[in-house]
Amino acid sequence: MDAINLLRYLVALMFVFALAGAALLIKRYGSAPAAFKDSLKGKLGKWNFPASERRLAIVETLMIGPKQRLFIVRRDNVEHLVLSGPEGASVIEANIPDSTAASMSAASRIAS
Repeated sequence: MDAINLLRYLVALMFVFALAGAALLIKRYGSAPAAFKDSLKGKLGKWNFPASERRLAIVETLMIGPKQRLFIVRRDNVEHLVLSGPEGASVIEANIPDSTAASMSAASRIAS
């Protein structure tokens, strides 16, 4: 009976280690599966994770009070100024041209 209990213990321990390893991989690569594929260098066979382009980003934040914050949010190369607080969020200014796109167009106008 002792050998069976020892075998059960070892199998359960291996199962716990496998779950811990899977949780570690999900935590590390969960938000970027393309990075997971690149790090294993083809060991995954025919798995293909296309890298998606992000359309939404927070460009800058500014605390203006203990609970109020200003955000500049970029979506599809258009920026929006958003005020967030405990009572909710509101858009202060919308459809601001992307600063990088505006500087590139200004540089092209100067060059020509």
